[in-house]
Amino acid sequence: MALNNTYDARPAQQETAVGAALQVLLLVLLGTAIGMGTAGWLTGLAFAFATWAVLTRALGRTRPPSFGPANRVTLGRATLVGGVTALVADSFRSAPPVSLLVGLTAVALILDGVDGKVARRTGTSTELGARFDMEVDAFLILVLSVYVAADLGPWVLLIGGMRYVFVAAARVWPWLTAPLPPSTARKTVAALQGVLLLVAGARLLPEAVNTGVALLALGLLVWSFGRDVLWLWRTSPRRTQAPARTGSATVEPTGAVRELVAR
Repeated sequence: MALNNTYDARPAQQETAVGAALQVLLLVLLGTAIGMGTAGWLTGLAFAFATWAVLTRALGRTRPPSFGPANRVTLGRATLVGGVTALVADSFRSAPPVSLLVGLTAVALILDGVDGKVARRTGTSTELGARFDMEVDAFLILVLSVYVAADLGPWVLLIGGMRYVFVAAARVWPWLTAPLPPSTARKTVAALQGVLLLVAGARLLPEAVNTGVALLALGLLVWSFGRDVLWLWRTSPRRTQAPARTGSATVEPTGAVRELVAR
């Protein structure tokens, strides 16, 4: 008798739909509270749709298609990040309450340390979960960089954009995707990025101090990335080989990016 290898992805995909609905609900609450403009609404809705679409597609390729408790925590964090994204987009029209933006961001940063612990304690760690966690982290840093850059200057965008530049570079130089040895310093730098950008964006300190905080975040990030790239350059034989044709495939950030961003 042949084994039945068919998996039903609908229960897991229903959870992504619930996440999208919660995102829309958060946007409604924010819109009601602060009178959010068109840019905020469109950006928030685009984030909700993109999250739902990417997760649904990824779950369709996962066997078995299980979402798991840790991913529920990450999905909740992604919902908060969507709210922060909408507020930042709306800030170009009118300044949203800083306390609201700081509150949503702070909770999202706190939850960043929860989903990994839940995954380990429940034995539900998956590649999808690690990638989901990493992408939410990276996007939050990018959004915070945009928000702080509006006050301190476009150089702050280097903080949020560095990870994406690294991924793009890995498409040209595949040796950048080689695994790195564990590093407490790398994880600490990653954890500090959101905290330092939140401090700079809270506008509680003088502008000169906020500039120093953002410069500290950028300096730490450049040091961490630079150290890892140098290590990969020195140790990986793949750097001497011609880049493989990737076509439409995506190079997975399994080296410096994953170690730096995912915790």
